[in-house]
Amino acid sequence: MHLDYHLLDVFSNQPFGGNQLAVFVNPPLDLPASTMQLIAKEMNLSEVTFVFPPADHQNDFRVRIFTPARELPMAGHPTVGTAFLLARLGLIGEISKSRVLTFEEGIGPIQVTVESNEDGIPDNVLMRQPIPQFLDIYEDREAIARMLSLRLNDLQPDAPLQVLSNGLPFLYVALKSLDAMRRLSLRLDLWQQLLMDKPGENVFVTTTQTENPGSTVHSRMFAPALDVAEDPATGSASGPLGVYLLQYGLVDSQEIVSEQGIEMGRPSFINIKVDRQGDKFTGVTVGGACVYMGHGTLVLR
Repeated sequence: MHLDYHLLDVFSNQPFGGNQLAVFVNPPLDLPASTMQLIAKEMNLSEVTFVFPPADHQNDFRVRIFTPARELPMAGHPTVGTAFLLARLGLIGEISKSRVLTFEEGIGPIQVTVESNEDGIPDNVLMRQPIPQFLDIYEDREAIARMLSLRLNDLQPDAPLQVLSNGLPFLYVALKSLDAMRRLSLRLDLWQQLLMDKPGENVFVTTTQTENPGSTVHSRMFAPALDVAEDPATGSASGPLGVYLLQYGLVDSQEIVSEQGIEMGRPSFINIKVDRQGDKFTGVTVGGACVYMGHGTLVLR
């Protein structure tokens, strides 16, 4: 069996930035989930996607997303990168200015908009995300600080350590400074004690101090349970991030740019837009650019 795949850098407009993604377009319909999981482990990227025809003809594609450890019900950079690739390959027809697609993912239909430049070449992808839910608050702030190899006074005092989820839960931790972000180091022994197999096992850390003047926040994400030591760009966590930042007054703009992956040498820039009516959040969109890096063939004997 020969399976063709494509490689992209997602949430970057430069090669070797953003988050890497492998996309398998039109694999065999009977390809077992166990084989897809083994392929994701073999590719050893944060995520790999497999694109199938939709179960509902009103939708455009079915997209299955795998980390090296498990299948995900939804994810950001795989959704954005897959849409970009399908447009680049001409599989969604011509794009005058934009084209709206609906992907079937584990949590249900996900709307994606592919935007093109004047030459009709795709140059931006926007993902409409579910409105996140506010879940558990972790009260032991000192323990979470130790888990991150930080001091208690490195944490932003007015922001709770809270889990938000739009299909995949993340524990959001706000820090005071870039200096703390650079000193941060996740202690796996304490992570296992405090968070493993709990709602907050994926840890998203952010600060309003940034390295780039066009950014709003500087972020890092750690997901040992997904076999992702650190993620250079996390689209699924970025929508809830915007909601978290606004809910607790850390930012006042509903349009946010999160810089991520800088400590990994893979700078990423994720655009977040949060719609709000009074105290109610009514819409969350995450988007950015992608770079096509190449293609290959996986041979299964």
